[in-house]
Amino acid sequence: MNKKRIILKATLTCIAGSIIMMTNTCKANAYEEAIAGISTSLESAYHIDNENNNIEIESLNIIPGMNDIAIANVTVHLNIRKEPGTDKELVGKLTKNGGLTVLKADDGSGWTKIKSGKVTGYVSTEFIITGEEAKTLAQKHAKLVATSNANGLYVRENPSVDSSILTQIAIGEELYVEEELVVEYGSEYSKWVKVSIDNNEKGYVAKEFVNLSYELEKASPIETIIYGTAVSSTRVNLVNKAKTYLGGRYVWGGTRLGSGVDCSGFTQALFRVYGKSIPRTSQAQSNGGRSITSSNLKPGDLVFYGSSKRSVNHVALYIGNGQVIHASSPRSGIKISNMRYRTPVNYARYLD
Repeated sequence: MNKKRIILKATLTCIAGSIIMMTNTCKANAYEEAIAGISTSLESAYHIDNENNNIEIESLNIIPGMNDIAIANVTVHLNIRKEPGTDKELVGKLTKNGGLTVLKADDGSGWTKIKSGKVTGYVSTEFIITGEEAKTLAQKHAKLVATSNANGLYVRENPSVDSSILTQIAIGEELYVEEELVVEYGSEYSKWVKVSIDNNEKGYVAKEFVNLSYELEKASPIETIIYGTAVSSTRVNLVNKAKTYLGGRYVWGGTRLGSGVDCSGFTQALFRVYGKSIPRTSQAQSNGGRSITSSNLKPGDLVFYGSSKRSVNHVALYIGNGQVIHASSPRSGIKISNMRYRTPVNYARYLD
């Protein structure tokens, strides 16, 4: 049998507050169920006809999870505070059209208690949309993501176990889905999901090792980290400066803070603010700094990702407590992630 690749494409149709996947080969059933958080779980049953190289979706059930939903109605990002009040501690930021769950409605104070991702706090009520309008917007802005259910998930260059490994993804981390089902035929069929990783690079993950769901953008937590005397004021200032751009635009080739940057443009521009010149690309930044180990990381050091130390394609700034801030992709912009959301391949130091 000749090897044949079939890609099944599907589109979203919005019907009465539910998100439904539609194809030409099946009926899609939707039903309501109260679930925590802002997400829509996706369960699919596929039938593969090996003899005729055909594929059909037997069932595709969607759980809308639309109870108490709110949408961030802001130009850039929504501030989430620990307590009601503009002078209260900032605990998170959420990008435009991101999703929240309302925990306690506005009692007349002008503030609403919410939860988004791992962040719980208060937002100014004037900057969120609720009710039926929020449900409509959720249907419009929800994205299909693949969540790793295995630690060290391989992202491959092509849909084959023989293909080169681009990177490894930690359990619980999310990747944007480009194609939800790619079937490779050979001696036997295999099922893959086409995904995008940092810098909008495309790759493939085995479908059995991810869970598919529709998700709205979640808030990024902002933790107050006490660095101590072992961390210089320059490092602390650099990290705090980087956090002010959380939610900012990702622009390929961009090097201007506030206007749009790519991953290495972000780190280069940050270091420039503090009088330090570093190379332009992530590979050059990896090569140019003083190589260190993960156990020696300090806030302000750089963490690199790729298939190997000699094949780096992404860089992030370490901010302490096992976290990095980085210009990830056009979809997510500048965000904070667990340092091991992907497997790091190198660490470098440019500051004393």
